[in-house]
Amino acid sequence: MSSPVPLELQAKITSWRLRAAENALTLDEMREAIKLLRAGRLTALGASAAAKRTKAIAVIPSAEDMLADLS
Repeated sequence: MSSPVPLELQAKITSWRLRAAENALTLDEMREAIKLLRAGRLTALGASAAAKRTKAIAVIPSAEDMLADLS
């Protein structure tokens, strides 16, 4: 299974972590990191909500099936 995070973003995150550990991360780099990470979370949130709605609809049995079990 592949990672949902693109390789380019993974490389940037690694770079930001190293620069932050060295106290060399600039304010502009921090802003870019926050912007990209928040965008990824919002995208994941939307995909998760859509998947939950689809799953809930698929799980609900029809009324005819439920009534057929009674007879």
